[in-house]
Amino acid sequence: MQRLAGKIALITGASNGIGAAAARRFVKEGARVFMVGRNRSALEQLVEEFTEEKSAFLVGDVALEDLNQKMIDSCQARFGEPDCVLLNAGIEGVAFPIPDYPTDVFDQVMAINVRGVFLGLKYVLPSMRGRGGSVIITSSIAGLKARGLGNSAYVASKHAEMGLMKTAAMENTAHNIRVNCVLPGPTETRMMRSIEENRSPGASEEAKKEVLKGIPLGRYGTSDEVVNMITFLASDESAMCTGAAYTVDGGISAC
Repeated sequence: MQRLAGKIALITGASNGIGAAAARRFVKEGARVFMVGRNRSALEQLVEEFTEEKSAFLVGDVALEDLNQKMIDSCQARFGEPDCVLLNAGIEGVAFPIPDYPTDVFDQVMAINVRGVFLGLKYVLPSMRGRGGSVIITSSIAGLKARGLGNSAYVASKHAEMGLMKTAAMENTAHNIRVNCVLPGPTETRMMRSIEENRSPGASEEAKKEVLKGIPLGRYGTSDEVVNMITFLASDESAMCTGAAYTVDGGISAC
């Protein structure tokens, strides 16, 4: 039985990585998917893969208020009110100690990761209040602890996402809307390649070896393994789950 049969899903940051993997899984599980991202060609390829009956997309920056209004309006016009929303868009920034961290990059990370999630919640929650549903925010193990050096903007943004999740969860229990965070650890994605290169320019493999030393299971996760948790939270199987953080981190949070 398809776990998301008949549901309408909205995904930000759907162009690649965890977002694209979630879109594929949601369609496989019976949902129609409205995708938002910045890479038009990647989104077009996904729609071609899924067919237009099952998917549609919008290109834009989640840090912009008008994009978020257009996002929910377009989803409603194309498929209807969303039943499950994955606020997944995020960027990693750069790796510098706080005194050396570029202020403009800090602002950019906070704009995408925090303002983008805030605006997503601001616009999707009212649209879900008539029927309830599930909102999942892709945070990070960095939402619980600072790992490595030079990640002040990313760590701060992921802690902030946790605060937004808890507040939104408590504000929407009466509407039967559940809000949770998924916290991946290091995962085999483009973002992780960028983080490795930021930590050790020109020697990313050495950076990966250092990261692996801190993962009890001894390996990176995969996008599909993160999406296993996301799919559970999007489905009715998680009907009693709200206001919580679910780690997919290979044991890092236990250290």
